Amino acid sequence: MENQTSQSLYQALWNSADILRSKMDANDYKSYLLGMVFYKYLSDKMLFFVAETMEEETDNLTEALETYRKYYDDPETHKDLIDVVKSEMSYAIEPDLTFTALVNEINMGQFQLESLAQGFRNIEQNDEIFVNLFEDIDLYSKKLGATPQKQNQTISAVMKQLAVLDVAGHDGDMLGDAYEYLIGQFATDSGKKAGEFYTPQPVAKLMTQIALLGREDKKGFTLYDPTMGSGSLLLNAKKYSKEAGTVSYFGQELNTATYNLARMNMILHGVPVENQHLHNADTLDEDWPTQEPTNFDGVLMNPPYSAQWKADAGFLQDPRFSAFGALAPKSKADFAFLLHGYYHLKLDGGIMAIVLPHGVLFRGNAEGKIRQHLLEEGGIDTVIGLPANIFFNTSIPTTVIILKKDRTDRDVYFIDASKEFDKGKNQNIMTDAHIQKILDAYQSRKDMDKFAHLASFEEIKENDFNLNIPRYVDTFEEEEVAPLTEIATNIKETNAKIESQTKELLGILNQLKGKTPEAQEELSAFLNQLDL
Repeated sequence: MENQTSQSLYQALWNSADILRSKMDANDYKSYLLGMVFYKYLSDKMLFFVAETMEEETDNLTEALETYRKYYDDPETHKDLIDVVKSEMSYAIEPDLTFTALVNEINMGQFQLESLAQGFRNIEQNDEIFVNLFEDIDLYSKKLGATPQKQNQTISAVMKQLAVLDVAGHDGDMLGDAYEYLIGQFATDSGKKAGEFYTPQPVAKLMTQIALLGREDKKGFTLYDPTMGSGSLLLNAKKYSKEAGTVSYFGQELNTATYNLARMNMILHGVPVENQHLHNADTLDEDWPTQEPTNFDGVLMNPPYSAQWKADAGFLQDPRFSAFGALAPKSKADFAFLLHGYYHLKLDGGIMAIVLPHGVLFRGNAEGKIRQHLLEEGGIDTVIGLPANIFFNTSIPTTVIILKKDRTDRDVYFIDASKEFDKGKNQNIMTDAHIQKILDAYQSRKDMDKFAHLASFEEIKENDFNLNIPRYVDTFEEEEVAPLTEIATNIKETNAKIESQTKELLGILNQLKGKTPEAQEELSAFLNQLDL
């Protein structure tokens, strides 16, 4: 069922995007699409809840809306019903502003854009968790059409396409599925790096499972992602924790539109309000969180690669960076992100997983200094080389670095998983079997031929604290040498083939005639040189 629903979700998004893509950049229209999908989700969920509460359960939205209107318009039941809905949902949408009612108006040619804008405003005012949630969706944008009438037509057309979606009953990561689909399909339409807000599911699975390993039963697990994008990396914890309802999510995102998507994503996943701690700001510029808790059981990060940052000398006094005696270069913030995450990692049992480009493993100068310091204090536990071309926005191979603060040893385990993928049409794909192979190796910490190696601190020191994976895992495959008799047979066969093809060629050449005496003379000289 899930797959079928996903297919219809993708089809409806594709059709809706078709309406918008001629008018605006992919980065703009994903906000409209996902905002409206989210509004439909809130609306449908509420209608089904009302029908169930009033013991008139149905899976038909029109019937659910009729039930809602009946009790909403009845002065006897109105207040109690709204109280129940608000206490359960944290919001209530008027019957006339539900997505279902608005689509009915569209079909009758009576829809006004203001009704949807009012619906958005009402949701935002219902509860602090919804404040400014739809702020990136400008329903009166000239991009939608030059006149109010054209804007109305565009939004109406999109809503009609989305009306077929069973979003309330969709299994799995609804907004995440939609978001990943949009990035995958439309990344090429977008001038910006469309992939930077989403970590591919296989990589997210691997990182989350490592962070939760042996702690799946822990109640009140705290997870932090300082570059959270749409929140999908954090939300993977729901799949692997047996106490998913008690996990607390801490996340920060610089881009406001993406931050709002993460908030929607949390709500779509039913994360209790008290377990969501999301922040919209620049992670490197100013530390967050600074109020308790400031250290976490798990830190997961897929920061923007080789980003610019201020790197002002004042940061050397910042407790996140001061112990390392150097700052990440201005043009490559990779180590600044890594140290920020590491700073927020719990001392006892905390596990951090971060994805970065391979350069962090071997670049010198300030980065070399920071890397050496981390290795000397045993902070780097494991280095995993991932295949190339598995991310949306870059084809370069990346590495997952696992960090811990409470290690007694300073060895580093290297896994070369660069060959662990299936070839896809546009991207390479890591399957569950590939991920399992990496996890098994990670847990065993054993040497495995051409795949994994446990390097002692002395070995790393001899390599000048360079962590480039090929220095530690030799994946060189010697070519098999064929037996001499086989080589002799091949030579004979090749010679015979050359002889027969030469004869054929000569036969053709001998039929050539020069058109002039000079040309004939030249041709004869050429054939003589070939010993014919």
